Amino acid sequence: MNIVKIKDVKNELVVEVLQKGGLVIMPTETLYGAFVDATNPQAVEKLTKYKARPFGKPYSVAVLDQKMAEEYVKLNEIAKNLYKNFLPGPLTVVSQGKHRVAIGVESETGTLGIRIPDYTFVLDIVKKFGKPITATSANANCKKRPYKISDILDNLSERQKSLIDLIVDAGELPRNEPSTVIDTTLDDVAILRQGVVKLNSENFILSMSSENTQNFAKELWQKYEIHTGSRAIVFALDGPMGAGKTVFTKGLAKAMGIKEEITSPTYDLEHSYNTLPNTYYLIHIDAWRMENSKELQGINFAKKITDKSIIAIEWADRVSDEIRKYSEDAIIVWVKINYGKKENERNLTWDIV
Repeated sequence: MNIVKIKDVKNELVVEVLQKGGLVIMPTETLYGAFVDATNPQAVEKLTKYKARPFGKPYSVAVLDQKMAEEYVKLNEIAKNLYKNFLPGPLTVVSQGKHRVAIGVESETGTLGIRIPDYTFVLDIVKKFGKPITATSANANCKKRPYKISDILDNLSERQKSLIDLIVDAGELPRNEPSTVIDTTLDDVAILRQGVVKLNSENFILSMSSENTQNFAKELWQKYEIHTGSRAIVFALDGPMGAGKTVFTKGLAKAMGIKEEITSPTYDLEHSYNTLPNTYYLIHIDAWRMENSKELQGINFAKKITDKSIIAIEWADRVSDEIRKYSEDAIIVWVKINYGKKENERNLTWDIV
């Protein structure tokens, strides 16, 4: 592993590593990314091992401009409008792919997410390389967002570290949100991840699978985990039966590093999970059987807030007046999960109190 300060690195070195199928960690306008040649199957396989993510989960790619993008995807008018108004910038536009990248980069349905970073260093690399490179965050699957190199290395195994060929160190990056991801291939334009670019007035994403919902929980956790230890963090979950409140909590637990199986506490009212080797807990509460908000106090909710716990409450609308009492003492994230138009689709919105 070679670590070079960005002021000292030569673009030719980065390009040479990519040409040899190497894995490069570099900064972007959002966070540190993991980059390999998106057309090289061995390089993509190496990246997948590094990320410790299941095969079949697609990668977005970084290109120089719209002209290069059109070599790899088919752009409809909606996509072209997004390119015109938002790119370069922190937006990933998903279009139908032309199957010119390595297997595992496009989704199982053949779609491909395109990034044109608003970051001169990365654009210069892509220009010299002449091909798309993967544009995924440099953290391993479900680990903390990488705003500095230690965020990455401190959360990797020795085996994962051995897969890195080059790190370009730009110091600690501003804590920007990741790119917004928008799918232009569906009947209705769908925001798959809300990031820096806000394409509507509310925080909204479309989940098309349980995995999407869990990834959304991970994104929210990474957004607010900075408050861990200083304030309680409450995820107040609302939505009809079977919409995915427990699925969300499973994603939250996974992002926190909890290995235990997450089950609904409908009959026990609450379950507690330790985030070893850390020292805080995830408290999972189900308010379905609670007759009124006062029952929250029966399970020492106030003490959980004082203890600065991380809390996920299903059926939070039933006890909302009690939860809102702690708006000055806790970060309260209200998450609404509703059924979408299709069987597996879920509409997710969130807000902060």
